[in-house]
Amino acid sequence: MDLNYYYEYCLSKKGVTEHFPFDEETLVFKVGGKMFALSSLKEWEKGTPSVNLKCDPDKCEDLRAEFEAIKPGWHMSKTHWNTVEFNKDVPDKMIRELIDHSYDLVFKSLTKKLQLEILE
Repeated sequence: MDLNYYYEYCLSKKGVTEHFPFDEETLVFKVGGKMFALSSLKEWEKGTPSVNLKCDPDKCEDLRAEFEAIKPGWHMSKTHWNTVEFNKDVPDKMIRELIDHSYDLVFKSLTKKLQLEILE
């Protein structure tokens, strides 16, 4: 997966906005004002891209055991976030599924009112 595909895939989801809240290199995707994916543009340039994604705590451990390129979330809650390295042992299809999972977890945590506004 390349940066453009990752970028377009995240932005294709309903209500998603992009931000740089921490610095000029960490691209953050949010839904309803809450983060669901963040990635360092500098790491993409260096050829070592990864993304932090929210994950169900039970699923986090299973994924880390199954894939070498899935680790506890870097600078995030290790219980609820994974860091997924691109172009390693995690297929692109699985990365898309993990992006979807992260988005869904965050979307479902929003108020019903905000969910309806996003879906309109």
